[in-house]
Amino acid sequence: MKIEYDGKIITRTEPIRVSELIEGNKYEYQAAKVNNRIRELGYIIDKDCKVELLSLTDTEAVTIYQSTLRYLVIMAVQRVFPKARVIFNYSVSRSIFASISNINHAFLQADLDKIKEELDKIIAEDLPIKRSSITKEEANQYYNEIGYKDKAKILTYRKEATVHVYECGDYKNYMFGYMLPSTGYIKEYRFRLYAPGFIIQYPRAENKGLIPSFVDEKVFQNALREANRWGNITTASYISQMNEIVEQGKALEFINICETRHNNQLAALGERIARDIDTIRLIAVAGPSSSGKTTFTNRLKIQLKSLGIDPLMISVDDFYNQGHLAPVDEYGKPDFEHIDALDRKLFDEVIYKLINGEEVQLPKYNFATQTRTFGDPVLLGKHQPIMIEGIHALNDELTPSIPTELKFRVYIAPQAQLHIDDHNPISLSDIRLIRRMVRDFETRNSSCEQTLEMWPSVRRGEFRWIYPHQSNADFVFNSELSYELCVLKKHALPLLEAVNSDSPYFIQANRLVKFLKYFTDISDKWIPCNSIIREFIGDSIFYTKDKC
Repeated sequence: MKIEYDGKIITRTEPIRVSELIEGNKYEYQAAKVNNRIRELGYIIDKDCKVELLSLTDTEAVTIYQSTLRYLVIMAVQRVFPKARVIFNYSVSRSIFASISNINHAFLQADLDKIKEELDKIIAEDLPIKRSSITKEEANQYYNEIGYKDKAKILTYRKEATVHVYECGDYKNYMFGYMLPSTGYIKEYRFRLYAPGFIIQYPRAENKGLIPSFVDEKVFQNALREANRWGNITTASYISQMNEIVEQGKALEFINICETRHNNQLAALGERIARDIDTIRLIAVAGPSSSGKTTFTNRLKIQLKSLGIDPLMISVDDFYNQGHLAPVDEYGKPDFEHIDALDRKLFDEVIYKLINGEEVQLPKYNFATQTRTFGDPVLLGKHQPIMIEGIHALNDELTPSIPTELKFRVYIAPQAQLHIDDHNPISLSDIRLIRRMVRDFETRNSSCEQTLEMWPSVRRGEFRWIYPHQSNADFVFNSELSYELCVLKKHALPLLEAVNSDSPYFIQANRLVKFLKYFTDISDKWIPCNSIIREFIGDSIFYTKDKC
């Protein structure tokens, strides 16, 4: 048996575990790629293969680390508070929020200290974490016996006859993902009391395997709390709950409820802008990829028009430097997401002159010829704000001459609190990735693999150019629609399942397949033509010419 590893060929006559390849500090790595498949460190190699060890600078390794940390937190909580219920949500500052209930009192710092003490004890013991398979019936009985009703419900939608579980001592659970081989691999984490529970921070790949500093972002925490409240109102925070809504024939009603929520957010935003229209001269909209910015800005413009406000829309893309000149990234490729890819001086000058009552010729950028032309002069009317949308819209470096009090900044992104079960929240970036994958195929005929190939670059741009400025937002628009994965599933699954096992993107595609397959389908025909979801599945009113 030949194993290609670390630039050399290793010959073995007997099977060998991945962990046995590691020389030096065994805790340095969290997982491995074996013939392009993610494998746990305990995986037994029994045939020729290529092995690449993964550390916390790799996203997949961080996912495994985070899953194991959640597992151990629940284990520690169960030891301290045997009847407690733990629910995880993704939260502010790239962290996880853990809510604790059924402890008969408010959760206090003393309670968190007890959990941390128990967790540190579990880590210090370096207990083995073993994976096994049981039948779906056995899993259902076990989860019901220990009070994990949420896990028992999701099993209803599992097609496979068996279920994986991980055992550590006398504790057993499954986190819908791979795990580390023992508790001692958890070396870094931080707890922070955060009513009514606590924040868990962990190393991040985009932060070079380090834990990022915690930033308490009030506007975003309010948005996430509202998302949690919304899930309680609709009883649709879990896949099983949404599936039950569909099975009961209430899908159309649920769609209308979710769309009404967007309408209400737009109405509240419109009224807030109208209230201060005497001072607001620039409305700036930004958000990460596939947040629904295009549909949102069109709908916001309509909302404002209904209030007698007619914003002047200016495209930031028309201010690209001629010749598509752009700084190069760390890979030596043009970085068109860099703020210096734009003619910042011209942009600031145009906005400044318009706000100060001057006529201005707006540029139009021709991407084919990489040149700029100018149109007829425009002049702002009374109480007519400018509206811009783009990844740099909230960055004050784009409009340094415009005082902050003249700007109204809107951040848009899906802020879901969606779960597979109590212990497994669904990543917000995964929701956006699925949106983009479907849109890229529907509108650009791009394959799933092309989208997955671009995604790391997109994410790097978000961390560099969007997230550092999101705290500038005056209003956060939650573009999540609780029903959307029931719609996107039938578009995304065929694309993901078509990715071959030898593809470099198979690992990520397979991970998305694993949770998407649990959703029950909702027909596209029920989706309103002005819905944000139409931006991704097609037939949006904002992309259709009026044929009346």
